[in-house]
Amino acid sequence: VDVSTLVCGLNGAVYFVEMAAMGGKGLEENNRAGAKYGTGYCDAQCPHEKFERNESHGICCVEMDIWEANKRATAFTPHPCSTVGPTRCTGIDCGYGAEDDARWKGLC
Repeated sequence: VDVSTLVCGLNGAVYFVEMAAMGGKGLEENNRAGAKYGTGYCDAQCPHEKFERNESHGICCVEMDIWEANKRATAFTPHPCSTVGPTRCTGIDCGYGAEDDARWKGLC
């Protein structure tokens, strides 16, 4: 990627997450897709699971941003969690809640 072409507001990124290699394929009810189709994805912002109907649920895992950049800035950032491996979360554990500081009370 030629970062000199990434203007402000665009971001190039390379990062690693602690996602299960098979994306939960065969382990979770009706999951026949697996990692190839994005199931089992997680990161330190505990995103809503792709097939979870309850939007207060997510899945958290350690994330290491080894490169995020545009033509004006670059960063590498560890995003630690208090978990080992992908972990389902609910509400405050996911950083979701009505409180202003809910994001900082989560597992990651």
